[in-house]
Amino acid sequence: MRVMPGGQEWVTEGVPLRFMIGFMYWVPTSAVTGGPAWLDSVLWDITAKADHPHDLEDLREMFRNMLTDEFKLKLRKEVKEGPVYALTVDKSGLKMKRNEEPWDYEVSVQLGAGGVTIGKRVSIQRLCYQLEQILQRDGRTVIDKTGLPGYYDFTLAFLPELPPGFNEENLPQAMRDLPSIFDALKQQLGLKLEAQKGPVDYYVVEHVEKPSN
Repeated sequence: MRVMPGGQEWVTEGVPLRFMIGFMYWVPTSAVTGGPAWLDSVLWDITAKADHPHDLEDLREMFRNMLTDEFKLKLRKEVKEGPVYALTVDKSGLKMKRNEEPWDYEVSVQLGAGGVTIGKRVSIQRLCYQLEQILQRDGRTVIDKTGLPGYYDFTLAFLPELPPGFNEENLPQAMRDLPSIFDALKQQLGLKLEAQKGPVDYYVVEHVEKPSN
């Protein structure tokens, strides 16, 4: 799912609807509950074009409205107490660079080689969502408690969580030497994740239909 150059067009290729909903509301897929099985099994290619360029948040709202119209989607938001990670500024101080430039329609988070994540003009909300994807096995929502406004640039290099049974010796030495995501956040971004209890947003699918064409 990405915005095309020019800021007028969302393109989605081979993405299930449940993931789209989570992405558009900045919650993990596991927090989108209910609905038929095809929310996960059917993959969609979607091109949604606006009449003129918009900023990212406007485009996201327009995409959400498109899902409502095309899929007859009705959601109910619920907030429950549950396990979360609280994201705060570490005592060592913030190490990310503030980006006050206008949006250039580039993808804000890109995955590089060797366990490197590159962020360009990333909001803290977007960073929280990315961390949820990285730590999805933990099943915790990441809550922003940094109080940081605006957008930031960063480079984050960490050892990704390996599949069960995977031999770490099969990785290049440079990757094996990388810190965990928790240590990398402190050392490279000046941020800290702490496991605790907190409010978790859930979106319940009350109604959805496949488009007729």
